[in-house]
Amino acid sequence: MIGLEDVRAAAGVLDGVATRTPVLTSRTLDGMVGASVHVKAECFQRGGAFKFRGAYNKIASLDDDVRSRGVLAYSSGNHAQAVAIAARLLGTHATILMPEDAPTAKVDATRGYGAEIVSYDRWTESREDIGAQLASERGLELVRPYDDPLVMAGQGTTALELLDDVVDLDLLVAPVGGGGLMAGCSTVAKGVRPEMRVVGVEPETGDDTRRSLQAGKRINGGVPRTIADGLQASEPGELTFEVNLRNVDEIVTVSDAEIIDAMAFLFDRLKIVTEPSGAIGVAALLAGRIDAQGGRVGVIVSGGNVGVARFAELLGRD
Repeated sequence: MIGLEDVRAAAGVLDGVATRTPVLTSRTLDGMVGASVHVKAECFQRGGAFKFRGAYNKIASLDDDVRSRGVLAYSSGNHAQAVAIAARLLGTHATILMPEDAPTAKVDATRGYGAEIVSYDRWTESREDIGAQLASERGLELVRPYDDPLVMAGQGTTALELLDDVVDLDLLVAPVGGGGLMAGCSTVAKGVRPEMRVVGVEPETGDDTRRSLQAGKRINGGVPRTIADGLQASEPGELTFEVNLRNVDEIVTVSDAEIIDAMAFLFDRLKIVTEPSGAIGVAALLAGRIDAQGGRVGVIVSGGNVGVARFAELLGRD
């Protein structure tokens, strides 16, 4: 479990390193949702997503001798880029296990940041098993994408900044994949303002956290087929689930088509480029999945790592 003090400690580590991302508003969005909506734009974070916060906080905590051997991570893209950047900043080398069907833009960016990429088939192979084997063989420190207290605390600095910029929020909305962002941010929300509602959003085809919270235990739903590649976790993390079971009030889902609508809206009205995973919280608000009427809402746009060809392809769909 993590506490508010862990997130504040992470904020100290990240001070002057991570970007303090802007909070954007739109009167059009407010009118459509029926609430005062504040968009935390993590698409402007280093590496294009919130993941840098947790990766840097984790790698910065390692002893020099551990860092000298290098770090390893598995990711479809955003955590991969975050670990690659953090490793370079902290003087170590990153090896990244990425699925063969990871978005080309994310693969190219990860390699461009200096990481070695090892590919695997996400549909037939276990990244956890391959990652553990690689880490053991090469003597590398595994930097997990979400199931680590230091990673969760780093991700929670997103909400810490949001609540510092916008006081008296009634509702916090964030994407849910493995649960690291939600675990960190829900810890902040409930620690700063216990009465605040915390709502997570998942793809319709990947609602493992929703079902797990309802059942009171982790449920593995398999790898979901969705355009939201950053939210393709098959089940909640062991640690993140315990935090979110305590802090999250509700999980809602949206379709891929509704995600694309939100990407288009954010591009047209707020002038920001978001990847599908990043737009999912706004998608839930626009689709009326969350009762936000008359409230003050904070929603996290978690990332913007989508190549121009993929962005045009998605928004060009009927």
